[in-house]
Amino acid sequence: MKNIGENVVRIEAEALNALADRIAGPMAAAFQRAVDLMFCCAGRVVVTGMGKSGLIARKIAATLSSTGTPALYLHPVEALHGDLGMVVRGDVVLALSASGETEEILALLVTIKRLQVPLISMTGDEICGVQRLKPASDSMTNRAAEAVRHPNRAEGVPFAKGSASRPSKGTKGGGAAAADIQAIGNPDFSRTERARNGAPIVRAISTLASAADVALDCSIAQEACSLGLAPTASTTTMLALGDALAVTLSERRGFKEEDFANLHPGGKLGKRLARVESLMHTGDALPCVAPSTRMPDVIYEMSRKKLGVTAVVEGDRLVGIISDGDLRRLLEKRGKDVMDLTAGEAMTRHPKTISAEEFAASAIATMEEKKITSLMVVDGQDRLLGIVHLHDLWGTEMM
Repeated sequence: MKNIGENVVRIEAEALNALADRIAGPMAAAFQRAVDLMFCCAGRVVVTGMGKSGLIARKIAATLSSTGTPALYLHPVEALHGDLGMVVRGDVVLALSASGETEEILALLVTIKRLQVPLISMTGDEICGVQRLKPASDSMTNRAAEAVRHPNRAEGVPFAKGSASRPSKGTKGGGAAAADIQAIGNPDFSRTERARNGAPIVRAISTLASAADVALDCSIAQEACSLGLAPTASTTTMLALGDALAVTLSERRGFKEEDFANLHPGGKLGKRLARVESLMHTGDALPCVAPSTRMPDVIYEMSRKKLGVTAVVEGDRLVGIISDGDLRRLLEKRGKDVMDLTAGEAMTRHPKTISAEEFAASAIATMEEKKITSLMVVDGQDRLLGIVHLHDLWGTEMM
């Protein structure tokens, strides 16, 4: 029993290694086409899936949205009862189905094709390991295409929905004729197997994969479930492939930390990426005096704004600051004569400042380095915009 957990992780790790090899090799072109479709999408990426695949689809949609690619999750059942209006021209649909035969997903194909919305599929079809075969004749090729489109209606073609089938009575030579069939639709979608009599049998790819503009291979050697039934390695593979698409798109868009911060204003992560401009005091809350202001009025301004500091400005340009510490040092040095000074005579010139566009984390680092409790926020011309205080940064849970 103690080895079960280890084996599960190892099986899923092997599935991910195989996926990485496909992305680097035979699936590279399809992966790039999928990225191109989503990058050029004028609307949103609509991600859909049913059951466990649906849960993975939700996460992929969330990851895409948080990394700069507008996306939403569409429940296939709700879509059939009105939510299909969420899909419009200009969107791209990303459909997840391990079997590629999920009825609720297939029911959406008519609308997707009618709207001419590009379709990307993630299925368990072994697309990258298939062998293309030369068609024996046009008639045989046409019957193969019909079998892919309508597996229950086509006759005379050794295809069966989701699995290899026995040769039909209408096909002379049965399995031997199947060796010459080339799958219709996307390239490289036929796979040959050997029956007991040695004749090759062609297995059709799933309906979803054959209908897709880009079919991505999420096939696995085995599920990690000991019964081989519960979606484990298959869903892990889909999740990883979704992350690969999202991160590739993010890099292609030039998505930066500031973009991530704008999309994550809440939570600890968003707070760590908050901008100084979102935390600084401005307007009437900003303590501010002129260089000619007398010290009693300076002290009143500092007490009224309750930040323990005031800016000294000429017009709107910062020329200095006076802090509680400055007042204490002046009192120790000059006693009651301090009250006869002006703000210009008592201020500290060239105070430490920060730009409004800087991260709040940078403000904390500067305060810790200089052992100060506040920073004046200025623009490129030293015009005073606000003040950020250590107490404001404590409220962000960054400290």
